[in-house]
Amino acid sequence: MKHNKQSKKSVGCPVEFTLEAIGGRWKVLIIHHLLEGTKRFGELTRLLGGISARTLTRQLRELEASGIIDRKVHQQVPPKLEYSLTTIGRKLEPVLLAMHDWAEESLKSSRRSKK
Repeated sequence: MKHNKQSKKSVGCPVEFTLEAIGGRWKVLIIHHLLEGTKRFGELTRLLGGISARTLTRQLRELEASGIIDRKVHQQVPPKLEYSLTTIGRKLEPVLLAMHDWAEESLKSSRRSKK
């Protein structure tokens, strides 16, 4: 069993570890947008309509701590922050696509069973 630095709960299997790393309302959406390329904080805020700056900052820090995203600070005034996926973060693309396909199939199936 492994212990995540941010949680007192022990993580028992790789799937549980993955869910802990990308779980929640915003993380998957952040990763989805970063699959398209590097984004600045303001871009992510606009793309994720409804997220507060505080929540976005927290989610980005957690993704960075998990090694999923990289944060680059350009020393200028005001500072320019850019976020991109790490190599390990890019490996989540097939996972997200599989989740998307599963959801579409499940929705179709549930619609058919309601008829």
